[in-house]
Amino acid sequence: MKDETLTKPNKTDDVLTASAAEEQSVSNPADIRLAVEHCSVRVDNGMDDTKEILTDANLAVKPGDFITVLGGNGAGKSTLFNVIAGGIHPTTGRVLMNGEDITSTSQETRAKYIARVFQDPKMGTAPRMTVAENLLLATRRGQPRRFRMREMAANHGRFYELCKGIGNGLEEHLNTPAGNLSGGQRQALSLIMATITKPDLLLLDEHTAALDPKTSKQLMAITASTINEQNLTCLMITHRLDDALKYGNRLIVLQKGQIVRDLNAQEKKKLTMNDLLEFFEDGF
Repeated sequence: MKDETLTKPNKTDDVLTASAAEEQSVSNPADIRLAVEHCSVRVDNGMDDTKEILTDANLAVKPGDFITVLGGNGAGKSTLFNVIAGGIHPTTGRVLMNGEDITSTSQETRAKYIARVFQDPKMGTAPRMTVAENLLLATRRGQPRRFRMREMAANHGRFYELCKGIGNGLEEHLNTPAGNLSGGQRQALSLIMATITKPDLLLLDEHTAALDPKTSKQLMAITASTINEQNLTCLMITHRLDDALKYGNRLIVLQKGQIVRDLNAQEKKKLTMNDLLEFFEDGF
């Protein structure tokens, strides 16, 4: 959707044309991991009226895409993620995963193939369970619940190596309750849990925002390495403009519930920090 308030002279037409051409080149549904088609979300504002918090959102995500998502407060980023993950069902439109319509399915059903890491380190882990117990639970994501042997000893070596690869001492806390970890360790645990069984789609919802700059930088490097090594398909909301420039092969920008930019890898490489700042100055 063209929005003149975010336009830079002599660039907008090239950006929109390139993105449109890329979208038109995807003719085979098998090439699309996630499709958000004409999704809008309207909610009751408590005054006998409704408010639209997501407007005609369209997004096609290919396998292996790593898309950074930018937008100011209230732009619709979390609403978009909730529509994808199943926390909110769109008022209009539909969501498809691997060509299958999942618009009306629950979050629990989508957890089989969609993993999410939240901004709050306290979310996504069970605080009274140990690190190893949380990881064991994550290996069974999407599986039917039934009584079974824990198999903790058989997985201990694997869990140790996974945590050791993070590089923040998490491997020394396998028997520590998750609630006793530092924020960075707990968020690293959340990332391992989200990727321990390869998801079809990984949603990173400002997952470094609550951490100090040094820890945030370390976790972001680990995140990028994990995504590359496992060839994950990922959408990542971030407010850190340097991360938006550095990571990912695509960048989308939301404003007032609308996707107003969808930049491919070549277009994204041309962006500067000043370009991103102008996006925010021009309407965020």
